[in-house]
Amino acid sequence: MSTAQHKIGSGFGAESTADDVLQGIDLTGKLAIVTGGYSGLGLETTRALTKAGAEVVVPARRPDTAREALAGLHGVEVDELDLGDLESVRAFAERFLASGRTVDFMINNAGIMACPETRVGPGWEAQFATNHLGHYALVNRLWPAIEPGGARVVSVSSRGHHFSGIRWDDVHWRHGYDKWEAYGQAKTANVLFAVHLDKLGKEHGVRAFSLHPGGIITPLQRHLPKEEMVERGWIDEQGNVLNPEGFKSPQQGAATQVWAATSPQLEGLGGVYLDDCEIAEPAPEGDERLGVKAWATDPEQAARLWALSAELTGVDAFAA
Repeated sequence: MSTAQHKIGSGFGAESTADDVLQGIDLTGKLAIVTGGYSGLGLETTRALTKAGAEVVVPARRPDTAREALAGLHGVEVDELDLGDLESVRAFAERFLASGRTVDFMINNAGIMACPETRVGPGWEAQFATNHLGHYALVNRLWPAIEPGGARVVSVSSRGHHFSGIRWDDVHWRHGYDKWEAYGQAKTANVLFAVHLDKLGKEHGVRAFSLHPGGIITPLQRHLPKEEMVERGWIDEQGNVLNPEGFKSPQQGAATQVWAATSPQLEGLGGVYLDDCEIAEPAPEGDERLGVKAWATDPEQAARLWALSAELTGVDAFAA
């Protein structure tokens, strides 16, 4: 099967920062929505976009915490949103649509990782529900504001998508929960979402991308016991990062999603998975680190996931 997953020679790399990729780009008059844009990579993404002149709306599960974290940044608006609660998603979307604004950049950044077995909504597995279904519903409900702006929609996935494809017979892990495989399924869903949204949105001028931001120590690790991070060689017993060169800074980690949202180098492209401010190559056979897995870019699986997501959430902006 032919693939668009080939490097384009962007000139950026793993050490590039969000400010680097925005060099010379003026975002004055542009509006971005960044979910979770007040912590970790999201905070750095918000900082970089506002510095370049954009207005940024930050939907947050903890709006008071978000306002505190974003204090001092100009052009930022905080609103309430819990991606694990579809009523909260609906309410946020309705408030935004009522403002009459259009979206230029939609960055689906918020997420949870390797949490203990948790159920949300009608008993859905929390990682799949929060990382994928919440963002799926959000984008579809915001479509009347996304389409007119010819927006780019950025789905923040992870190299963790290598851990698992979609478990079509048990997407909610009702039989034998594994926190890392569940995370992997959710991250695969993030890639497949971008594949199919790009197919549907292309004729409207809307393009979608997914990406691996890199390894970064952020609050995303909050569900991991310290002992597990020590065992994995990420930190020592005192909590110090053991292999600094193996991790990106938050500024570097935010670079790929900012590049995806704004770079003129991606004009006319879409539906691809990015890594280190580049289009990633297909994963080599048996490799669990490099590139993008075929199961995450398969257009048939992407369409199947879209149909399942529409059925589960009751939302589909493209339904006939």
